[in-house]
Amino acid sequence: MTYVAGADFGTLSTRVTIMDSESGETLASAAAPYPLHRTPGDPLVARQSHDDQMRALCAAMKEAIGQAGIDGHDIAAFAADTTGSSVIPLDARLQPLADYYLWCDHSAHEEAGEITARAHADGIEAIEWCGGVYSHEWGYSKLLHFLRHNPDLRDRLATAAENCDMVAATLCGITSVEEMPRSICAMGHKWMWGRRWGGLPPQEFLSGVDPLLEGINARMTGRWGHSLQLAGHLAPEWAERMGLKPGIPIPIGAFDAHWDAIGSGCAAGDVVNVVGTSTCIIALGGADSGPVPGICGAVPDSVIPGAMGIEAGQSATGDLFDAIARRAGSDVASLCRGIAGYGPGATGMLRLPWDNGDRTVLVRSDLGGIALGWDLGHTAADEMHAAIEGMAMHVSLIIDRMESGGASFSRVINAGGIPQKNDVLNQIYADVLQREVHVPERSPVGVGACIFAATAAGAFPDVASAQRRMCPPMRVFAPRPDRADAYAQLSELFRDVYFAFGEGRDCDLSRVLPALRQFRLGQ
Repeated sequence: MTYVAGADFGTLSTRVTIMDSESGETLASAAAPYPLHRTPGDPLVARQSHDDQMRALCAAMKEAIGQAGIDGHDIAAFAADTTGSSVIPLDARLQPLADYYLWCDHSAHEEAGEITARAHADGIEAIEWCGGVYSHEWGYSKLLHFLRHNPDLRDRLATAAENCDMVAATLCGITSVEEMPRSICAMGHKWMWGRRWGGLPPQEFLSGVDPLLEGINARMTGRWGHSLQLAGHLAPEWAERMGLKPGIPIPIGAFDAHWDAIGSGCAAGDVVNVVGTSTCIIALGGADSGPVPGICGAVPDSVIPGAMGIEAGQSATGDLFDAIARRAGSDVASLCRGIAGYGPGATGMLRLPWDNGDRTVLVRSDLGGIALGWDLGHTAADEMHAAIEGMAMHVSLIIDRMESGGASFSRVINAGGIPQKNDVLNQIYADVLQREVHVPERSPVGVGACIFAATAAGAFPDVASAQRRMCPPMRVFAPRPDRADAYAQLSELFRDVYFAFGEGRDCDLSRVLPALRQFRLGQ
């Protein structure tokens, strides 16, 4: 038996999973919370303490070891994924100067706009590989925001790190900027790093955005690698705190959605919707896949070596469902039980899920949710059905955009925490996409981390071998052919409204509400 452990650092908690890599059995899974710091007067702020995260990791690890009934010293390797882009400024000893700018911190929207404009003006190739728009959720935007708003800390800034790299460095006892592990996944998708142009984007371009970024690339040094390479080995101090054996290998980390995709069995030709608070869409394209406008990242080796990692997403999914239920004084499960028998567009409503902006393909944080077709008889359950349909139609649009870059996909996987609990969502996705939707029978959260821990321990020669043993089996939701025509018509309306409101394209809006009324009347 080879026991391995993996941690998944989410928005509000970390979950530790312990698996037997030989049998593929999950022995234990335990979570511990940490606070998310919001500012009442500024809804864009979302910060989190590194110390709080590490305390939660130790608590969750000890609870998982107790659940598994094993000696923690028998665990052969540990790996961790995190949210991203979650950025922390550090001093010369890699100690935090402030909290993480968490992935959902949208403070840096002005900085992102300036970076995007300058990148296009200077003809920076990297901007094309992140879809043509640099996001307020990403590394340089957040770092520049920190520098502008913390003048008293500028002289102490030695570097900045993504959450996944900071966790790995801390656990390995790394205190030197030069030894900082740098995840290709994190740096490629969020910091404009790429082998094609020699690493980070040109310093001259960054300095042109703001002189505060002068010399910043020289501070973003370290050891660059993918998740089949090691960040280091567990330091004695952290081994004691976690109840593990010192010296076990720790691979370079990555983002949670990318490893959740691996834990779901993602292979070449798959699209994985990691459906949670938001949705992160991960796909594996061929090594020759190119950049696509509006798709927020195409990075070689970011998910697994030898494949193009493609990332897109939706800024609010579970959050939107929860908001609909909360406003109605209900819960998501109760509302979904009442809509299982609804047909395509049966509510006569069309819902654009922009309640937290649009991550893909418009990349606009300044958009808001739209619900068209309301009448006096509508209920919260009707809005929930329309919201799920809207999510699925948005995913269809995103997949089409990804395929326009030369990738092709044969399988859709709904992963993350929500699909295991919401068969209505899975069936609507299958009907809208007119593709089979595969859903892991148990949550894949943490499985990806355990897979990379197992490869670090030498239990498997490659990721595919580990997936065959450790990934959960799938349930399959088949598309219903009798829904295809109706959803094709509804999707055409969705795309027209999506691009009319979001991009200013010409559209005959006068036909939208009458068409929705025909759906409502079943005609």
